[in-house]
Amino acid sequence: MTHHGNASVPDLRLIAWEVTRSCNLACKHCRAEAHLDPYPGELTTGEAKNLIDTFPQTGSPIIIFTGGEPLLRPDLFDLVRHAKSKDLRCVMAPNGTLITPDNAREMAESGIERVSISIDGPDSASHDAFRGTPGAFDQAMQGIDYLKAAGIPFQINTTVTRNNMGQFKDIFQLAQRLGAVAWHIFLLVPTGRAADLKEEIITAAEYESVLNWFYDFRKTTDMQLKATCAPHYHRILRQRAKEEGVEVTFENFGLDAVSRGCLGGIGFCFISHTGQVQPCGYLDLDCGQVKQTPFPEIWANSPQFQNLRTPQAYTGKCGVCEYHKVCGGCRARAQTMRGDYLAEEPLCSYTPQRLREEPVSQG
Repeated sequence: MTHHGNASVPDLRLIAWEVTRSCNLACKHCRAEAHLDPYPGELTTGEAKNLIDTFPQTGSPIIIFTGGEPLLRPDLFDLVRHAKSKDLRCVMAPNGTLITPDNAREMAESGIERVSISIDGPDSASHDAFRGTPGAFDQAMQGIDYLKAAGIPFQINTTVTRNNMGQFKDIFQLAQRLGAVAWHIFLLVPTGRAADLKEEIITAAEYESVLNWFYDFRKTTDMQLKATCAPHYHRILRQRAKEEGVEVTFENFGLDAVSRGCLGGIGFCFISHTGQVQPCGYLDLDCGQVKQTPFPEIWANSPQFQNLRTPQAYTGKCGVCEYHKVCGGCRARAQTMRGDYLAEEPLCSYTPQRLREEPVSQG
């Protein structure tokens, strides 16, 4: 693959940084096999700060402090303050169960601008079953109260599974009642523990119907809604808008109009607790190690990232699809279910135009 020098390196918009893999929960769908003690190989405070120093060279990315459970990292707020001193926007993804009045205040003081809390059911019975921990729902609700008291905007993230598809409206209404600034739905990526969730994984047809439902539902609310790990939404949005005669502009569709489905290696990347750079947290692909190679060099030069930026590198129907530029398919599902991160997305029911055009028969 030809490398066109750094002129073609896209700006990094979002870094999900797993500052620790330690966690106090053991959720069914998690890619991390959680436990409380620090994992070996975690970046030291010095290594983490040096890494932060390189972030501005890749653009002006938003840093998502994630885990594991980020609040279990003792120097977490030092890292946030350091990132803030570099003018980087910082957000955090705790599970909600460890938020206290004290650390909520510290989030606000250190410069966390938004917190995401995962809620996977509208009540404790459904959420706790998914999270594998009785009381997780009530603790997350309590955590949200502390965030509100500290004046921190929060969003609700929900992982879509076959079990909770029917409760979507209820989960949204809960998010609205709580005062969330946004609701993001995540389409389950079957890796780690989730690989065993065969009965939870929705089919391509269910996927299509959830995203069509989502397209219609967005019109009923002013809340910011986003479908994540659902690149096909960018195709569906365009198909539906075309049927409705609506232009796909920022005014009409917000960020969805100017963004792309899968941003792994294109506008987004994941850095693991040991410093391994990956296209996303669900795609365990070693694209470089920040302890050995400066992070901006990995972002610019990783062969995997360069492949992800090259439409010709994709195979199967994703390679010929007219929606490739806006969708891209989920690369982690391609890896998990097809054994190749550049293969076609397994959970897509769409047939690209080029594959539908039957050759005209002679005569």
